[in-house]
Amino acid sequence: MSQKTITSKLKAASSTPRPRWQRVARRFGRRPMAVTGLILVVSFVLFALLGPILLTDPNQQDFTAILQTPSFAHLLGTDDLGRDVFARIANGARVSLMAGVMSTALALIIGISIGLITGFYRGWVDVVVMRIVDVMLAFPFLIFAVGLAAILGASLTNVIIALAVSQVPEVIRIARGEAMAIREQEFVRGAVADGARDATIMFRYIAPNAMGAFIVQATVSIPAAIIGESTLSFLGLGVQPPMSSWGIMLTSAQQYLAQAPYLALFPGIAIALTALGFNLLGDGLRDVLDPKETR
Repeated sequence: MSQKTITSKLKAASSTPRPRWQRVARRFGRRPMAVTGLILVVSFVLFALLGPILLTDPNQQDFTAILQTPSFAHLLGTDDLGRDVFARIANGARVSLMAGVMSTALALIIGISIGLITGFYRGWVDVVVMRIVDVMLAFPFLIFAVGLAAILGASLTNVIIALAVSQVPEVIRIARGEAMAIREQEFVRGAVADGARDATIMFRYIAPNAMGAFIVQATVSIPAAIIGESTLSFLGLGVQPPMSSWGIMLTSAQQYLAQAPYLALFPGIAIALTALGFNLLGDGLRDVLDPKETR
């Protein structure tokens, strides 16, 4: 084989387009803030999964170590019942992430299904659904979630349901817009001409091509749901003691702000960093998944 043939083959191999996921990962890696957000999110997920296993019982009380400042024995100090703050933050991370992820997943399942149907069929179904969505969006997210949680009762399951229902209207609007735009594409018209069923078109052709928008929406909704769970727990409408939650920790810290400000500082930092991580990750994913935003 001649040198010229080998060189031409090497050039052809090097010019072969990379898989889409590799291109996305490469563009994502060029954004330091997005990578920082990914590191924060992964760190808190590992902290929530491994923390309660490796650390002491978050409900273990030591009345000889009440309101101790951070030390080697208790890295983030102890609360008014002698419980380790670091262990309670780790357990609270599991509760907060569970509420954020599960409520967002439930909202996406419901919202995407309704949004695809209304955007694909239009007509009176679309008019009725969008008027209901407009009414729901007239209430701020947290106000709507607080009202639902107050009606349903205080528990983690009801918090997840309340947060999911509060997120559904926004997901419906996004899914509807994507369905209306993609249904006009040539490949969808070709599928219609081939006799594909409506359900096949919606969930095999439209939904996968709108997945980028749905992923970005998820990364935006999860931190909002985490803050919502903390707010509901702070108001007494979320998880109940002895279960640990960042919102419950903030509630308990109110009366000790002057004596032990770290009781409110560390849960607040955890909430802020988690929300920041998901927001940075969402911004990065929006840039790399949206061709119009890619530079």
